[in-house]
Amino acid sequence: MSCGSLKKTSSETLQLKFLDEYILPDNIIINETLVGGLSGIDYHNGIYYLVCDDASNPRYYEATIDISNNKIENIEFNNVTKFNDSTHYLDLEAIRFDAKSNNLFMTSEGSINHQKDPSFFSINAKGIIDYLEIPNAFKAGSLQKPRNNGTLEGLCMSYDKKGYWIAMELPLEADGPEPQLIETKSPVRLTYIDLHTKKPRKQFAYLLDKIAKKPLDNFAVNGLTDILAYNTNHFITIERSYSSGLGTQGNTIKLFKIDASNATNSLALSNLKEKDYIPIKKTLLFDFDDVRTKLTDQSIDNIEGITFGPILVNGNKTIMLVSDNNFNKLGQQMNQFILLEIID
Repeated sequence: MSCGSLKKTSSETLQLKFLDEYILPDNIIINETLVGGLSGIDYHNGIYYLVCDDASNPRYYEATIDISNNKIENIEFNNVTKFNDSTHYLDLEAIRFDAKSNNLFMTSEGSINHQKDPSFFSINAKGIIDYLEIPNAFKAGSLQKPRNNGTLEGLCMSYDKKGYWIAMELPLEADGPEPQLIETKSPVRLTYIDLHTKKPRKQFAYLLDKIAKKPLDNFAVNGLTDILAYNTNHFITIERSYSSGLGTQGNTIKLFKIDASNATNSLALSNLKEKDYIPIKKTLLFDFDDVRTKLTDQSIDNIEGITFGPILVNGNKTIMLVSDNNFNKLGQQMNQFILLEIID
């Protein structure tokens, strides 16, 4: 099953249970490419699709993950597909397999600092890329001023499979500040792209939590890294808070269940600082601080990807998450996979 194909799940009773963790070695090479920077994941028909955010060599991998007795027994990377055209500066962040078209859909953050637009596109088996329209506010040079390295991060198919939801990682400057150690009003935009028209049709504002921990160095951030639709207008989101100088304890990862049923359509709002609107309702679903003692080095790493996984023997559904190790450029990090069970 892929994003959007999960049978209806009740938002009232949705719960998650930690099952297992698997650390992938840092030295795996597939077709002369180093496996790492895994910023997005999806699952369909026994295959996991994982996107790599190496803008100098954009690519995605196909892998199999053996799960037995509620444990991740092995992960095998079988194939890599590279992009020949990087003129759009493909800093790939999310990936979804579309079972109807057999195409893959992806988001790219682009590079605001280099005037390279973020993008949302599909790619078919022949490698042909088809770009879908994104709001002008998200593009480099926009008066709403998207933040560099804070644009299109999350992606999922809508529950009715008629479109896709794309999600910004950080607020537009026109909408509000980045999260701080104190409470701020920091909205990011979730936008629905209609598959028929390939255009944005509606949009909602989602308020980020504050930064979880005071950094010992001079950098801290909290942003949205991925989304999953599990019912109409209901999603699971990942928020990743990172504070530098804290070593293996720098990341705080939380999953939220959110409800956009009564949220204001913000698509026509040029800024959210000066406008009244109803944001998406959010409720904490899972805090990885609660399972640190079960994780390697008691560390939850840079979790950026989430997908529905296979069905367990007991009939319950699963969620698989993956971390982006940044190729260890920012210090020692892990290619961390985490398996959760959905209890409904």
